Amino acid sequence: MKSVTIEGQLRTEFGKKATRQIRSQEAVPAVIYGGATEINFSASAKAFKPLVYTPEFQLAEVKVDGKTYKCILKDLQFDKVSDSLIHVDLLELVDDKKVVATLPLKFVGNSQGVKDGGKLVIKMKSVKVKTLPKYLKENITVDITDLVLNANLRVEDIKETNMEIMNSPRIPIASVEMTRQLKQEESAAAAATPKKK
Repeated sequence: MKSVTIEGQLRTEFGKKATRQIRSQEAVPAVIYGGATEINFSASAKAFKPLVYTPEFQLAEVKVDGKTYKCILKDLQFDKVSDSLIHVDLLELVDDKKVVATLPLKFVGNSQGVKDGGKLVIKMKSVKVKTLPKYLKENITVDITDLVLNANLRVEDIKETNMEIMNSPRIPIASVEMTRQLKQEESAAAAATPKKK
């Protein structure tokens, strides 16, 4: 699984003035929690970019004060005006402690419904899971081969061992919808068929 290395500096001063100073140096204040102790640090805004501006799920290896922390991204705060990143929350991964993470869905296979002229509509791009850190992965693969016209795949159809999916089981994640052209062809075919008396 991909990981991003972030070199950080421990924060010794807190409060608005200290935070402003960090941001004036194009750095972002951040916190790591979930482990033995909470780590407050800052790192350059550039260092966070590959972790923040991506649809992929990645691990963060944060190096602070000679120690390395394995983390996942939990929360981000952006400036309302400039839209620049102003705070990052990271969760430290502890081997025997389950974590909740959002994993992207990766749809594979050629749907039967698409072969029949339908259009694949992706309704969910990711799901929330609860699992041990060792089972975290870049994405969850969903096979759409058997998805037929006007049918849905739902959260409950995701087959994943070693992790609990937190989303409601009945939510559709993908469907194959009939295209306008196919609807027109069907109604034309129906109109052309003589009705039995």
